[in-house]
Amino acid sequence: MKSLKDELRVAVVTTHPPSMGTLNEYGFHFVKALRQKPEVKELILLVEELPDNQQYNFDDGGAPVSIRQCWRFNALNNATRILSAVRQVKPDVVLFNLQFATFGSGKAAAAIGLTAPALVKAAGYPTVVLLHNIMETVDLDSAGFANSRLMSGLIRAFGNVTTRLLLRADLVALTIPKYVEILERKYGAENVILAPHGTFETPPMPEFELPEGPMRIMTFGKFGTYKKVEELIEATDMLRSNGHPNVELVVAGSDSPNTPGYLENTAQAYEDVGGVTFTGYVPEEEVPRIFEESAVVVFPYTSTTGSSGVLHQAGSYGKAVVLPNIGDLSELITEEGYAGEFFEPGSAVSLREAIARVLDDPERRVQMGRQNYLASCGLPIADVVDWYLLHMQELIKDKEG
Repeated sequence: MKSLKDELRVAVVTTHPPSMGTLNEYGFHFVKALRQKPEVKELILLVEELPDNQQYNFDDGGAPVSIRQCWRFNALNNATRILSAVRQVKPDVVLFNLQFATFGSGKAAAAIGLTAPALVKAAGYPTVVLLHNIMETVDLDSAGFANSRLMSGLIRAFGNVTTRLLLRADLVALTIPKYVEILERKYGAENVILAPHGTFETPPMPEFELPEGPMRIMTFGKFGTYKKVEELIEATDMLRSNGHPNVELVVAGSDSPNTPGYLENTAQAYEDVGGVTFTGYVPEEEVPRIFEESAVVVFPYTSTTGSSGVLHQAGSYGKAVVLPNIGDLSELITEEGYAGEFFEPGSAVSLREAIARVLDDPERRVQMGRQNYLASCGLPIADVVDWYLLHMQELIKDKEG
């Protein structure tokens, strides 16, 4: 029987850079922290297939990494391919880093892919699911999955079935307390646990002084569904015309898989608006610079689908944030000790006013940044990984005992 000091072979099903799939940023930092743990003998990544000109690269620090490109976004056979890969590598435990659109923008591909944890569990492998959102709290229209009441109802019905299948895993970890309560109440789940999201990086205390030059407003993510930049562009244009001529907007990131071409079309629609830069996909090594050069980080969301990795990143770089006054983000701010300026979603004027309140008060901007930095330091992702490893060990002991 394995003890807590034994070295484990851990398989992780996740997106990971250079894949641009959803949760790739979280996957990168989770894997990076997992590799540093002495309990981990080998890390086996069951990842998305890359185009021929791309490859997964890892440095020599930490546990060795084996790569199995065994699934493809929007394919219908991802679950069986993942199960086949698990049977081939025979890990001690399998962890899935998931949200409901991990395996596809198409409804069938997304749902069928999410049966993989149940298949792996049925094959006899200890299985942990880290679930970043739940169907009950997703605005299907904003997230690009439904455009009618009938379609929304059908998706939620299939979502209930999918959730029950996900709950067949040995352990389902959720990052927001409300999610745990919903699954326990609605499904009678007894294997769901609250798991902190964790902070990706904890740089030294920032100086909080901005670089010379324009004041940069920055937004970061995958855009086009519930993350839209039109109102942010309009709010920035208003700021430039009303007392803030030196502001610039940086839209950092790429399209959501559900809305290919969104950013290109938006850039064309607003090509006459000055001071807006679309960076495209931001490689991991460029992420610190993008944050450090920003005066404020804005979340132009119309709804939310779970905890925000970008919020934790903004905190780790000591940045003030402007957020919509909705759902999960409001709760996260309160529960984890972050500070934010709120705006009413759907109103470019409210967004402009919120950003102006931050830019016009340097002392408050610094105070918010310092509070967010301290909140982000509360629980590094390395500590969160320790939590997962303890639960993995317990599952392995229960299986062998």
